[in-house]
Amino acid sequence: MLDVFRARSGVVSSDDGVIQHAGNPVLEQRRLIAGTAIAPRADRTVIEVSGPDRRTWLDSITSQALGALQPGDSTELLVLDPQGRIEHTAAVLEDGESIWLLADAGDAPGLAKWLTMMRFRSQVAVAVRDDLAVVGGFRGGEVFDSLVAASVHTGDLPLVWTDPWPQVSAGGWQYAQATDHPGAEYLWAEAIVDADGIVALATAEIAGALATEALRIAAWRPRWAHEVDERAIPHEADWIRTAVHLNKGCYRGQETVAKVHNLGHPPRRLVLLHLDGSENVFPERGDTVFDGEKEAGQITSSARHHELGPIALALVGRRVDGDATLEVLHDGVRVAASQEIIVPADAGSVADVPRLTRLSRRKQAAPPA
Repeated sequence: MLDVFRARSGVVSSDDGVIQHAGNPVLEQRRLIAGTAIAPRADRTVIEVSGPDRRTWLDSITSQALGALQPGDSTELLVLDPQGRIEHTAAVLEDGESIWLLADAGDAPGLAKWLTMMRFRSQVAVAVRDDLAVVGGFRGGEVFDSLVAASVHTGDLPLVWTDPWPQVSAGGWQYAQATDHPGAEYLWAEAIVDADGIVALATAEIAGALATEALRIAAWRPRWAHEVDERAIPHEADWIRTAVHLNKGCYRGQETVAKVHNLGHPPRRLVLLHLDGSENVFPERGDTVFDGEKEAGQITSSARHHELGPIALALVGRRVDGDATLEVLHDGVRVAASQEIIVPADAGSVADVPRLTRLSRRKQAAPPA
């Protein structure tokens, strides 16, 4: 559906059809922030969940409280395994008739299959909507107004998901301790559009994935395609702030979420790395992060930001010194990287939880004189 954008002169796309840039990734970042460009998202897929039980059903099987969603409400959810590890993620938009899930393209087939398997007797239907596409942009400005107008509508309601990041949603919890969160100006939104909507947006300035990823990374915003691996739990990426409701009813993985949050600390923590740009190499996802000669973690995302220069998100071990200057190994070259702490080492609702001494090891009190 997005061929009209990919066919433009100067546009470079990857083999899977994702637009990487439209000629100048740095300028595209600035245009997105200014609200003068949109971002066609071939790396996002639309899933429709319809039926009268959709809200209570999704509420019961995911991390987010969805039972009281109202038309126009935007949030996000996680699907966890029994050990609390992240399996799937999705943006959530309720329109009064259906819940619309926006998922990373690589995650969508698995998410749709799992949801279909979990229907049992619930009155719900799950459908991957290949006839619809996703176009993103920053809120505000004439281009965003055009994006809203071009989106699919349910009655008078435009199907536009508003990213809750980095606000702390009801039932959520903030791990990042930054006084001024860098995501405060990350006013991201994604519109669901059909073929007519694409035509209406055909002449708009566009930005590619290199621009959208740079702005996302700078805002400390995690996503499934990059920050999720086979061990990821929501605490590690500060994802409890927008995707987990700590006080809702039971769901798969809840026990681990509560235990780590209330009684311990996540084993890894997300950091922003400012990379040394003097080397003629650029670290990528999967590259190893070193603290001296010791492996400290892995890069999850990297980009060249229009102001910050080369940056990356990385998951490192909780015990890695927050003041340590790290190095990233790429193609045999070590690139120096300074940390900006996102999730602190003592993340959790209670730090340094006191532990009771075993009764058998307590000293007997001296008898009264």
